[in-house]
Amino acid sequence: MRIYEELFIVRPDATEEEIDAYIEQVKGIITAGGGTVDKADKWGVRKLAYRVQKRAEGFYILIQFTASPETVREVERRMRVTDLVMKWITVRIDEKLKKLEKRTKQREKRAKRRPVVERAPAAAPAGPGAPMPGAPSAPAPAAPVAVEAEAAPAPQAQE
Repeated sequence: MRIYEELFIVRPDATEEEIDAYIEQVKGIITAGGGTVDKADKWGVRKLAYRVQKRAEGFYILIQFTASPETVREVERRMRVTDLVMKWITVRIDEKLKKLEKRTKQREKRAKRRPVVERAPAAAPAGPGAPMPGAPSAPAPAAPVAVEAEAAPAPQAQE
């Protein structure tokens, strides 16, 4: 038994009853094959990345289940022959979950080996307007500079 995700896109003009009936049909195939349905999410109508069967939108449905490979083949065969389904993809996710668990265990193991470093508490600032130690200080406000206009010498007339 392996864990799978089945994501499929149904025609956007399909009625809610048709969609629910098809989801129940897929769940029935999985349970008849000895599998279990973990969750079934209806994501609703969304825009497609590209046109599929002359349609720009589709109704997305995600089913996560545990089953044997033979059951998955039967589900995919039904997807292929059903006019309601435009596209589907089946992904085996138990390998991904194993890798994530392994990585988490490795991180916990490294964290246990790492020594605990205690730091001394920082000294409190002297007053409410005092800068924090180690923080960059703000520049002092600049004093206005007075610019005196100098009288330019008058141009001399040439003879």
